[in-house]
Amino acid sequence: MNADTIVEYAAAILMVTGGLMSLVSAIGLIRLPDVYTRSHAATKSSTLAVLLTLLGGFLYFWALERFISVRLLLGIIFVFLTAPVAGHVIIRAAHRSGVRLADISKKDELAEAIQQRNEENERRPPE
Repeated sequence: MNADTIVEYAAAILMVTGGLMSLVSAIGLIRLPDVYTRSHAATKSSTLAVLLTLLGGFLYFWALERFISVRLLLGIIFVFLTAPVAGHVIIRAAHRSGVRLADISKKDELAEAIQQRNEENERRPPE
């Protein structure tokens, strides 16, 4: 077994693991109770799934074709930077528009932080 074969197997394992993580993400979107937990499942596990799949593709082309794909590297960087930020913005917009938490949620820390900030702004003298 040479190094190219080992890297090819590693790339295949990364791609299959990415596919399984994508399946976990889809199950999380279906099974979780509210928009906040669903968004968490969509951003965390699907980001990992895309990163693993793209990394597997990058390793495959690098080992077999001796080709370094800048597109795959840019895709990895782009997904790594934008997906968590997009998830955060979606969750924050849902919270600000009044979407309720699931009944099993114990505490709304964001509401407490917003209320505390509003109280501090009220105590501050106008400029």
